[in-house]
Amino acid sequence: MPETRARVAEVDPVWSHICEEARAAVQDEPLLGGFIHSGLLHHATLERALSYRFSLKLASGEMSEQILREIADEAYTDDPLLGQAARADIVAVYDRDPACHRFLQPVLFFKGFQAIQAYRIGHWLWLKGRRDMAYFVQMRVSEVFGVDIHPGAVVGKGVMIDHAHSIVIGETAVVGDNVSMLHSVTLGGTGKADGDRHPKIGNGVLIGAGAKILGNIKVGECSRIAAGSVVLHDVPRCTTVAGVPARVIGEAGCSQPAQTMDQLIDGGI
Repeated sequence: MPETRARVAEVDPVWSHICEEARAAVQDEPLLGGFIHSGLLHHATLERALSYRFSLKLASGEMSEQILREIADEAYTDDPLLGQAARADIVAVYDRDPACHRFLQPVLFFKGFQAIQAYRIGHWLWLKGRRDMAYFVQMRVSEVFGVDIHPGAVVGKGVMIDHAHSIVIGETAVVGDNVSMLHSVTLGGTGKADGDRHPKIGNGVLIGAGAKILGNIKVGECSRIAAGSVVLHDVPRCTTVAGVPARVIGEAGCSQPAQTMDQLIDGGI
C-alpha cells in the first residue's frame, strides 16, 4: 500500500494530498467517517470523487443521481482538461482563502468550488450540443448553490469564488485564468440585446464583493475591481477601479492582485 500511495503522489500530488488529509480527518472525527469515505476515500481518482459529489448535490425528483453520475463520468473521461482545471481551482482556493487549511475542504464543503466544477460539466454539455441538459445543470446549480453561471460562459482555471453567494455570470462572459471574485459579483449585460453582450475578464483579476461589471467590456489582466463598484467601461490592465460608476483610481498595488487578495485602497480608505 505505501508503494501504491507513493506512485499516486508522484503522478497526482493534489489527489494524493487530499486522500492523506481525508484519512487524518477520519481519525480526528470518526463520526464523519462515512461521509469522508463515500465522498473521497471510496474513489480511485479526483475525477470520480467530483462525479460523485456532482450527482449527489444536483440530483432531484426530476433527475436521478445515476443519470447525473453517468454524465459527469463521461465528461471527465472525454475532456481531461476538466480534471486539470479542478486541481488548479483547489490549489487556488487553498492559496488564497485564509479559511481554507486543507485541500479536501473545497471538495467537501465549499460551494464556490463545487459550483464551478458543476458549471464545467454544464459547459462541456453545451459544447457537445446538449443544450437542454446544460440548462438543467445551470438550473440545479443555481437552486443548490445560489450561483448562476450560464453554460455558454467561458471560465478559465485556477479560479476562486469566495463565499460564492449570488454570483451571476452571463452567457457570453469570459473569465480568464487565476481570477478571484467574492460574493454577489455580477458579470452581466446592459439590456435585452442578443449577441456578444457580457464582460471579458483578463487573467489574474480580483473582483470585490458586490461588484457589477456590465456589458461587452474588457477588464485588463491583473486589475482590481473594488467592492460595490459598477463597471461600465473597459478597465486598463494592472489598475484599480472603484465607485459608481467605476473609475480608475490608481495602480493595482501588486503584480498579482487575485493571488494576494489585497482589497485595501490607499491605506484602507
